[in-house]
Amino acid sequence: MTKLRSKFKIVDNMMPAPVSNLKVTTRAETVFTDLRQRIVEGEIAMGSKISEPELARYYDISRSTLRDALSRLEGSGLLERKANIGYRVVTLSTEKLLELFRVRESLEGMACYLAAQNMTAAQIAELRELLADHEKNEALQQGEAYFQKAGDLDFHFKIVFGSANQLLIRLLCEELYYLVRMYRFQFGMASPRAKKAFTEHHNIIQAIEDKDGELAEILMRRHISASRLNVEKRMNTL
Repeated sequence: MTKLRSKFKIVDNMMPAPVSNLKVTTRAETVFTDLRQRIVEGEIAMGSKISEPELARYYDISRSTLRDALSRLEGSGLLERKANIGYRVVTLSTEKLLELFRVRESLEGMACYLAAQNMTAAQIAELRELLADHEKNEALQQGEAYFQKAGDLDFHFKIVFGSANQLLIRLLCEELYYLVRMYRFQFGMASPRAKKAFTEHHNIIQAIEDKDGELAEILMRRHISASRLNVEKRMNTL
């Protein structure tokens, strides 16, 4: 993992302001959101042990309120808890990333199939507008990367919501979404596949608009599989 981390950019540390002036009813949510961002962007390093007393003092909240936030972060796959040790930030690895790709390939393929049945014309129009915005991205135009942050993930996010399947929405948009973002942010997304991936997104939208669920599922599975194979190729060259 040390070798991997030396090859990919980690963001500069940025300490957010404490949230001691928040209302009690919103503190757990705000602390959860703030910690999630800091973990995803690498400010709180992977493998780091979480000090509950220190965080409770920093955010000026009770330990019980903090534990609510930490429990949600564990549910999002960003923290892991061990008996007599407490919480630690998950450690990213190539093996775990490839495993995540395989899960996404299956679940997002299913989401595409359902989206072709359930997405409204307005939702499909929003997807096309999103891709129109993506096309203006300089890194994409140069074929260097298709967003290192959330960009193209929001395309997937909208399709999953368009599936109208609550279990898929929970699994992909709540439990896995930010773990995927963590990998994207900390491993980087520079790839010769940038423009091709963008074209694949257009083809997926067309299949959904045509109400061809089987084709939409196949295209999404191929899209994610190609990304996985690209990652495997990159890692094998390190």
